[in-house]
Amino acid sequence: WSERVPGAEDVLPAPLPPYRVLTGMADRFGRTLTYRREAAGDLAGEITGVTDGAGREFRLVLTTQAQRAEEARTSSLSSSDRSRPLSASAFPDTLPGTEYGPDRGIRLSAVWLMHDPAYPESLPGAPLARYTYTEAGELLAVYDRSGTQVRAFTYDAQHPGRMVGHRYAGRPEMRYRYDDTGRVVEQLNPAGLSYRYQYEQDRITVTDSLNRREVLHTEGEGGLKRVVKKELADGSVTRSGYDPVGRLTAQTDAAGRRTEYGLNVVSGDITDITTPDGRETKFYYNDGNQLTAVVYPDGLESRRAYDEPGRLVSETSRSGDVIRYAYDNPHSELPATTTDATGSTRQMTWSRYGQLLAFTDCSGYQTRYEYDRFGQMTAVHREEGISRYRRYDNRGRLTSVKDAQGRETQYEYNAAGDLTAVITPDGNRSETQYDAWGKAVSTTQGGLTRSMEYDVAGRVISLTNENGSHSDFSYDALDRLVQQGGFDGRTQRYHYDLTGKLTQSEDEGLVTLWYYDESDRITHRTVNGEPAEQWQYDGHGWLTDISHLSEGHRVAAHYGYDDKGRLTGERQTVENPETGELLWQHETKHAYN
Repeated sequence: WSERVPGAEDVLPAPLPPYRVLTGMADRFGRTLTYRREAAGDLAGEITGVTDGAGREFRLVLTTQAQRAEEARTSSLSSSDRSRPLSASAFPDTLPGTEYGPDRGIRLSAVWLMHDPAYPESLPGAPLARYTYTEAGELLAVYDRSGTQVRAFTYDAQHPGRMVGHRYAGRPEMRYRYDDTGRVVEQLNPAGLSYRYQYEQDRITVTDSLNRREVLHTEGEGGLKRVVKKELADGSVTRSGYDPVGRLTAQTDAAGRRTEYGLNVVSGDITDITTPDGRETKFYYNDGNQLTAVVYPDGLESRRAYDEPGRLVSETSRSGDVIRYAYDNPHSELPATTTDATGSTRQMTWSRYGQLLAFTDCSGYQTRYEYDRFGQMTAVHREEGISRYRRYDNRGRLTSVKDAQGRETQYEYNAAGDLTAVITPDGNRSETQYDAWGKAVSTTQGGLTRSMEYDVAGRVISLTNENGSHSDFSYDALDRLVQQGGFDGRTQRYHYDLTGKLTQSEDEGLVTLWYYDESDRITHRTVNGEPAEQWQYDGHGWLTDISHLSEGHRVAAHYGYDDKGRLTGERQTVENPETGELLWQHETKHAYN
């Protein structure tokens, strides 16, 4: 960040403190954030205005504890219940100090947009955001630009600042209980999973409302405390290792396989990853800690190059194809053109706010975009007069999409923002209903309804289709699907290994076993003990052969690659599995410029 010399209009605290006063910041593209401070009064020295790099000016409305107390008492006197006016003790004029020092009670109450160079005549008539506080200065509620309350918080009256509940608009309240030391011991979810927390020395036990238990073993103190061992609900165990400053260096999965991470000692950037099969991926960076190259286990490499300000100017893929980026604005990181490996160029035009205004493809066809003052896309114009127009409600939700012929699709929402209805141009209406946590429980379209049922963990346990047929689902302790009862009455079952790979599937009388190599690549499967399908790979890890038995013949596909990993040939064959006699083949070759 650059230093900025205060301008003549900038307000500085008086007397000047021994430390520097922040008046603005500038990034490497010269874009600035400028701060304005109050000159006098209770808010002297506080930031009450911000101008961003696009020239937009924002006013930060700050209030003091005394102002909020007076407003509360005035509101109490003007309310219908005048028999119990708010006392000064109920809403004090000052706040007690904290362990960090005095609390002056200054809080942000609203953010207003005061000037916008792109829309100077259409400023919003309401704040972009508004905040209210409790008598103890705690954040009570957050309101969006429509005046809708989007967040609400509840606190423990005996422990100022301790949040005991919160909720989003249209959602139930999540509540918390604490022990005497201020640690959360229970998280109560009225419409989903709840959790209990038990603390011991270097050990935390988490039990959910399905009685599934997870144990976290920790090492270190304070900010360097890390989970080094995790006992999962199915009894499996994973482990993690860290360096002396708390950065992840190794992970051991439930099967005992270890993945190691090499780190740059200074930056902490990952320099290499070694998987349990010994395969290594290497990462390289420039002095700005930007990724410049990746060398993969198969020996192929991808690269990135940057200009002096740190903007991406080229990407080279594993196959050697290069995409180049060019910029026409020294103050922007957004490219004006991209040119691919074939020489085809695409052009982009951007607004001062980083919005795409026009895109011209390699054929010269242009698409233009329009936005409203809140940054929402309002129109898309394509070639030959093909346009689409969008409208939004005052909460920023899409309510209408209309084409150039006037055909309109409309959208409706509930208080939580879930999409509840879609009305197409022909008048057809589809509706979706949700549970308290926003999961779809039914969808109705054309008079037909499909419904879903969930357990407290949010997993689908029953699906009823439009004909009234049911499909049921069961899960294991790690939320993996283990059984499905289909609409046709068939039952399918699934089994997994310690690392979560599917090892066995059952479908009525058919039992399929799945096998993998040390790199977790599938190698073959059997059905009722008989070979069914095989996969083979070369030393690079590229798939070379896949085969299966069909009507007594071995049907196979063989793949060849060049030194860049690109597919050069595919040969399909049919053989007699007993004699190896080739009965049929067909070959396709691929070439690249």
